[in-house]
Amino acid sequence: MTEVSDREAPRRRVPGPARPVRPGGGRRPGPGARPARRPGPPRPAPRAFRLGSPRPRLRMIGLALTLVLAAFVVRLLQVQAVDAGTYSAKAEQNRYVVHTLPAERGGITDRNGVALATTVDSYDITADPTMFTREQLEVDDGPEQAAALLAPILGQDQEHLAEVLRPKNEKLRYVRLARRQTPQVWNQIKDLKTALTTKAETDKSAVNVLAGVFADPSSKRVYPGGDLAAGVLGWVGADGKGGGGLERKLDKTLAGEDGKIRYAQSGGRQVPTAGSTETPAVPGSDVELTIDRDIQWAAQHAISEQVKKSKADGGYVIVQDTQTGEILAMANAPGFDPGDLAHADPDALGNAALQDAFEPGSTAKVLSMAAVLEENVATPGTHITVPNRLKRGDRLFKDDIDHPTWYLTLNGVLAKSSNIGTIMATGELGKTQAEANKVLYSYLRKFGLGGYSGLGFPGETKGILAPPDQWSTSQQYTIPFGQGVSVNALQAASIYSTIANGGVRIEPTLVRGTKGADGRFTPAPEPKKTRVTSEKTAKTLARMLESVVDDEEGTGTKARIPGYRVAGKTGTANRVDPATGKYHGYTSSFAGFAPADKPRVTVYCAIQNATEGSYFGGQICGPIYKQVMEFALKTLQVPPTGAAPANLPVTFKP
Repeated sequence: MTEVSDREAPRRRVPGPARPVRPGGGRRPGPGARPARRPGPPRPAPRAFRLGSPRPRLRMIGLALTLVLAAFVVRLLQVQAVDAGTYSAKAEQNRYVVHTLPAERGGITDRNGVALATTVDSYDITADPTMFTREQLEVDDGPEQAAALLAPILGQDQEHLAEVLRPKNEKLRYVRLARRQTPQVWNQIKDLKTALTTKAETDKSAVNVLAGVFADPSSKRVYPGGDLAAGVLGWVGADGKGGGGLERKLDKTLAGEDGKIRYAQSGGRQVPTAGSTETPAVPGSDVELTIDRDIQWAAQHAISEQVKKSKADGGYVIVQDTQTGEILAMANAPGFDPGDLAHADPDALGNAALQDAFEPGSTAKVLSMAAVLEENVATPGTHITVPNRLKRGDRLFKDDIDHPTWYLTLNGVLAKSSNIGTIMATGELGKTQAEANKVLYSYLRKFGLGGYSGLGFPGETKGILAPPDQWSTSQQYTIPFGQGVSVNALQAASIYSTIANGGVRIEPTLVRGTKGADGRFTPAPEPKKTRVTSEKTAKTLARMLESVVDDEEGTGTKARIPGYRVAGKTGTANRVDPATGKYHGYTSSFAGFAPADKPRVTVYCAIQNATEGSYFGGQICGPIYKQVMEFALKTLQVPPTGAAPANLPVTFKP
């Protein structure tokens, strides 16, 4: 056994009798009990920390919260009550976008439906300059690389394109590189972009420098004939509006009405589920002209070649249907291409045949003859003795050539284009020169001189015709043979169409009608008709004009057309230089109609300031008249009448 010492042995307390409890909870001391401690001095109570009152802080916090909440409430009331409409509108504006749907411009055709002006799809080439920066492409010369690729496609200067792609405003995100490019041009750019993208996917060092080039769908005005009838058609400007000619005059008719589309967008994209509202565009109406494309081409070719050959400033040819007043051709030289105005001569823009005012010269003598015949002053066979010189007023008048005394009939005065004979004949229109002037003036006005043609064409001149009481001493005698008065080419042509139409003047027309989007054709209003002379006078004048061409004494023999009876008149007038206002050079002209005994077509030709070869109207305009008239008669299938010419006498024996 293991011995356990007294120290290690646990003490076992033997329970004894219970000790009484002292009052106050203490035990009575007994044997072995510890003596009670004496009470020591009282310990000091621990010091208490007193907290400040929280009420001021709570008041401050409450006040601040109240102010913040009040501000929110006020702002909320402003947004939802006071300015609710304004903010709703702004939200609507930011959410919904409106785009214009451009209307398709109507086409212009000739009388047979051949397109002269039409509209095709095109693209405006645009770019986002921020996509050409180093941050985007990781190259320093992104704009230069892109410009080098685009320049030959767009036909623009490479340096200019680079400047546009690197604008001073670094935040600019839209620039237009080229307007109204053909689909072929945009396809070239797209193919190039695709090739660059493919290369960049396989070659990490390559970049697509054209990634920031885009295209906006647009439309482009196209003129299939190039410069054909450009003066009549005009052109369309960069803003899509007519800038000249019929494109300008008929702009509202051709343009139609643009539509609109409104839709919700988010992040620049349309929200399909939000719906949209659309007002469709109304296409413009097509316009059908009186112009015959083939006759227009023949006239334009003839006048252009002669202007070049004569080294002249310019020229014009008018072809008119004598029975309807419709203009079959109106050609100018030099011309321009309305589809390429960038390379056009600014001086050639417009329609010189209507905008140039010039002295008609001897082609206007037919007006004097009309007055003389209508007033029964003389007949075609009246004898007129024409001296080499004629003193009138303060001037000595002569004919274009020196000659001995001519013994001419009134018909011969017109055939030989005698200035002196014309002065003498018109002097008989009144008892005094002043009275004669008034009578002649009245006929000039009836034939359309001094007034607009009725076309309403932009920039048309009405010429210059002063009232008779304002005619100078010399004008009293020069106006009868076409000097001292000015006309445009259409006015000059209309004179001969009036005679060809039996003395009834029909206002010239260029438009036959319009065709709307519904395909319905609306003819143009009937032109105004005015009787100027009797039918008898008109037929007599036609026979007299035949002598100018058929008689060997006439000045228009180069205008003869085999098989046809031709009526015509030459003109060679002093020309007023528009730059100086003084006479310089000549206006050469020829006017007439055919067949003379059953007129169908009028042709008028004028050339300004021919400097090479002859400047006489019969020599340089007579052949043009013949060439254009022959073509027109064949095109319109006008047969010869087969009747013999009148062969009125030109001279008489004293």
